[in-house]
Amino acid sequence: MSYSLQLPAIIRHMIISEQAIEKATHKTWKEWLRFLESIDASKLTHKEIAERLYQDGGAPGWWAQMITVAYEQHIGRRVPGQDCDGEFSVSVSKALDGTMDQALGKWLSLIEGRKAFSDIPVSRAGEVITTDKWRYWRAGLADGSRVNVNIYEKAPDKAGLSVQHEKLESSDQVDHWRSFWKKLLQHI
Repeated sequence: MSYSLQLPAIIRHMIISEQAIEKATHKTWKEWLRFLESIDASKLTHKEIAERLYQDGGAPGWWAQMITVAYEQHIGRRVPGQDCDGEFSVSVSKALDGTMDQALGKWLSLIEGRKAFSDIPVSRAGEVITTDKWRYWRAGLADGSRVNVNIYEKAPDKAGLSVQHEKLESSDQVDHWRSFWKKLLQHI
């Protein structure tokens, strides 16, 4: 089976370039496609493809995952934003002045009293978890999706806050929630 040798648009434009793949792995996208076809990757699971890329193809771990995702999009097994289980997720982030605890405080103030996000009721109340390196806030929504806020130290007195929304059902939901979370984070 022969496919176009061009990287999927999401990989080409948003995540990674052919040049980055070649620089990191010392193989072109065309060479990776030949390797993947030689191992009949279209009949393998995501995990099996990544393992073969790593063990037999010599792709470093993270790059084995990226090449696997690009390949799965390339053959139409998944679309951008879709994970290997067929679910969708979206992540939106923002850098904030202050410590991790201050960033968590800003998030909690922003959502205080909310019973819903974008008219979807909260089904599992937000839970805060703290570690030395992270601050987390987790909640479930009535549609079965899950919201995870991850806060980490970017630099002294600078924190990164990322809202990750998982278990979405479609790329349309990804677009909706990306817009919703970006607008909400503008108020922090």
